Amino acid sequence: MKRVLIVTGGGDCPGLNAVIRAIVKRASQEKGWEVMGSIEAFNGILREPTEIMILDEKAVSGIHYQGGTIIQTTNKGGPFAWPVKQHDGTWITVDRSEEMIRKIEILGIEAVINIGGDGSQRISNVLSQQGLNIIGVPKTIDNDLSATDSTFGFQPAVQIATEAVDKLVTTAASHNRVFILEVMGRNAGWIALNAAVAGGAEICLIPEIPFDINKVLDKVNSRFVKDRGFVNIIVAEGAYPVGGHTTGTPSDSIGYKHLRLGGVAYKLMEDLKNAGCEHEMRATVLGHLQRGGVPIAYDRVLATQFGVKAFEMVLAKEYGRMVSYQHPYITSVTLEEAVQQPNLVTPDTALMKTARGVGICFGD
Repeated sequence: MKRVLIVTGGGDCPGLNAVIRAIVKRASQEKGWEVMGSIEAFNGILREPTEIMILDEKAVSGIHYQGGTIIQTTNKGGPFAWPVKQHDGTWITVDRSEEMIRKIEILGIEAVINIGGDGSQRISNVLSQQGLNIIGVPKTIDNDLSATDSTFGFQPAVQIATEAVDKLVTTAASHNRVFILEVMGRNAGWIALNAAVAGGAEICLIPEIPFDINKVLDKVNSRFVKDRGFVNIIVAEGAYPVGGHTTGTPSDSIGYKHLRLGGVAYKLMEDLKNAGCEHEMRATVLGHLQRGGVPIAYDRVLATQFGVKAFEMVLAKEYGRMVSYQHPYITSVTLEEAVQQPNLVTPDTALMKTARGVGICFGD
């Protein structure tokens, strides 16, 4: 019996379960294969006792339209930053990657399929260099992986953000207010940019373009005549002003080293007031609403294609690679290529030109 282990790491998003189901369904077409899932990314393998589950057709029946992941996920801990409590009560992190690889071999696991975004695939790349038979599947709401044309999770996040704009614009117009909507994306402005164009926002602030608060204020004021008017601003969580920095707080969670982004909408509102904005303002932070819910049809299809391709790569022993959608083909790239260059908004991006063409202000 040959075994393949599935891992879902990083933030959750709609479509993860569809990938899991597709891998299991494809594996069932071959004789002598068993699919297993590690609970909470690699943590399930690292824990004692080991936390893994058998993923057969019964276990994955009907999960393709469910949000989240049945094997759970986490962005804390993992093979390179496992938290260990000291006798004095303090915590340190240790590298358990070599130990984990040996444990995977002892369990008779032929290959690991790691479903995750940029951070997860960086882990995949290092583990591959250490000799683990691993294949990546791209997942991110941020759309920040350049080695694939699209990832599941992104379109639902854009849809949710756009629906929020649609709802806020009526209140903004009714009350003559400035509404600021904060969306996710970390260092990439794709969710904000797409939602701004789709929702008809007047101002869009993204991490790739540091904004001048005075230019933002000028755009705001241009929308009002004798205190009557309204403005909808979309700001990506990683956006920051010229000469400033991103808004966030250091994490106090053991095994999580990233800055916790959030709060830029309220910071922007404060900065606008300090710059002289006299209009009434309100801020809304979508937060994890963008990650939840059921996958749309597009993501179910793409995730299923990714899952089937991933298992077929296992059969072909194409390790050290990540599944990639390069229209119109489902293909693969090396893990090193997958994480080499992030997919960020650039001035020559077609959608950026469109946004400027309809008068959206980016604060530059």
